[in-house]
Amino acid sequence: MRTPSQTVGPYYAIGLCRRPDNELDPKGVELSGTLLDGRGDPIDDGLVEVWDPVGRRWGRCGTADGGRFEFVVPRDATHLEVTVFARGLLRHQLTRVYLRPEAAPDGYERLVAEQEGGGLRFDIRMQGENATLFFEH
Repeated sequence: MRTPSQTVGPYYAIGLCRRPDNELDPKGVELSGTLLDGRGDPIDDGLVEVWDPVGRRWGRCGTADGGRFEFVVPRDATHLEVTVFARGLLRHQLTRVYLRPEAAPDGYERLVAEQEGGGLRFDIRMQGENATLFFEH
């Protein structure tokens, strides 16, 4: 008999294409971040996907050493839908990143990307203090 945790098991990566497809707009701005677990440790084998609902553009980036991911996103986008896949999750997790503070509704300040150098930074914290807000699906 299989249990839900056994179905996720050690075979998480099978069937997931980790090939980067992370350039939504070649003339856009870099959005980078780190995928972190509940202890604040990087998740090195996760997968982050983003969707620009206005421009109808999609991107995917596997996390590497240090849990880092990066995208080149449209400068004029207000927000992106974000999907996170990681080992131990029975279902992918959904969140959103706002690329400008004024675009975020009240109460969603933790979902605003921070200016960093000439780009944007958005860390995804799966659990714990300051965890990213995830939406039910």
